[in-house]
Amino acid sequence: MSSTENLNKKTGLRWPQVLLIVLVTILLTVAGTYWALKTYIFVSSFEPVELSQKEENVLQQKLRAIGYDFSFAAPQAKQPTQQPKQQAKLSSELRDEIDQDGFLKPKAYSEEGAERDISFTEREINALLAKNTDLAQKLAIDFSDELVSARMLLPMEEDFPVLGGKTLRLNAGLGMAYQDNKPIIILKGISVMGIPIPNAWLGGIKNIDLVNEFGVDPGFWKSFSDGVEHIQVTDGKIDIRLKE
Repeated sequence: MSSTENLNKKTGLRWPQVLLIVLVTILLTVAGTYWALKTYIFVSSFEPVELSQKEENVLQQKLRAIGYDFSFAAPQAKQPTQQPKQQAKLSSELRDEIDQDGFLKPKAYSEEGAERDISFTEREINALLAKNTDLAQKLAIDFSDELVSARMLLPMEEDFPVLGGKTLRLNAGLGMAYQDNKPIIILKGISVMGIPIPNAWLGGIKNIDLVNEFGVDPGFWKSFSDGVEHIQVTDGKIDIRLKE
């Protein structure tokens, strides 16, 4: 006696009903797999962050405090007939630093009253990416307690094997804190298409303090550590204080 006949006797179902259940199961599996691939693996873009007018004003003040003049206004097309002076549009904050002849006013160097605290929210960072780079829909940053996470979409070339023409999804996490008078930077991991990369493939640097491991000898990590007085990453925000 076949397995289908046994199933029919045990469940009271006939083979057309069993076939229908199998077909529905297959269709649901295929639909679920397609949805998962489109939603989590072959994602085409992220939704860019748009700040309110109040948030834009706050971010502009932060950037100007560290010497970076930034505007959220949409860039205008260049007019070839315009004169150089007409093309140079300075913000109201910078006009006071330009003399009547259009030259930058000289000023003696001083660190008195200089800003050493750098603070950005998650929304501000992602809004900067959306407005100032071509990564607007390809990179998203997340701040949570002592963790900075990044999601990146990497379009593959059409002639790339297997994944040609698809979009590769990359995730990474970086632990970030400040303890015992020094910063702590820990690579939590990197995943590709939702699959974590083995620590051995990352050179064994996963889940170790990079500053403590590589900051002893002269180099980037030692210089970075010596120049930072405090780091704090909380939900939706990062604060950094630089040393003198």
